[in-house]
Amino acid sequence: MNMVKELDYVAERATVLSVLLKRAVTVDFYLPTGVDDLSDLSLLLINDGQDLPAMGLQELLSGLYATGAITPVLCVGITAGPDRKREYGVAAEADYMGRGDRAADYTRFVIEELVPYTLDKYRVPGFRELAFAGFSLGGLSALDIVWNHPELFSKTGVFSGSLWWRSKDQEDVTYDDDQDRIMQQQIRNGSYKRGLRFFLQCGLMDEAHDRNNNGVIDAVDDTRDLVTELMKKGYKPEDVSYLELDEGKHDVATWGKAMPVFLKWGWGR
Repeated sequence: MNMVKELDYVAERATVLSVLLKRAVTVDFYLPTGVDDLSDLSLLLINDGQDLPAMGLQELLSGLYATGAITPVLCVGITAGPDRKREYGVAAEADYMGRGDRAADYTRFVIEELVPYTLDKYRVPGFRELAFAGFSLGGLSALDIVWNHPELFSKTGVFSGSLWWRSKDQEDVTYDDDQDRIMQQQIRNGSYKRGLRFFLQCGLMDEAHDRNNNGVIDAVDDTRDLVTELMKKGYKPEDVSYLELDEGKHDVATWGKAMPVFLKWGWGR
């Protein structure tokens, strides 16, 4: 008699004691059932993991997996710490207010502590691929880590990313979008990294600010401009997916609507 394996997701919580961050990090693992060899899985790390239960990620993953919409992927939700605005950001450069000054430590935590912890926990030598996603400032962090470590990561998902992150106050009379947005400049000054793929999402109701008075909110301008920089760098339309939601807001509900699009983009059958 052939036993049909139930396709579902189970959630497991763990605490990772980080030497680099000098704190305990709460981590939620969303593990697909019915997989014989866990090294066949892709690994998806997600910043601001504390928002994933409210998003219903476990149920979403279970539904997509059970219906065959996605191949199984191990998701790891990383709960943000009290120094979120210091640990998230761009590792190479803090913003004009000094935020993100511990982003380099956070990058090292992910690569040197969290990924090895996950490999050890599931007793595998490696995963099929590594990806990193996040929301708002967590999205900027995920993008920065993937962009700077293409030897480890192959995909990133940026939901309402803080792509306004800048080296100069926008109220400064010398502020220039083309020179002072940190992540756009990093991509512009960097080199093409073969094999990377990017998913970016933004909502037309993400915010109300329009610093250049062009009738387009800053969040959309910043995201579109980053997509433009990626395309100039040599990435093709199949490498860069941009989802713009007409009624999308800067909230968990919006990101929850975008999440299945991202998952099917990255791991659709």
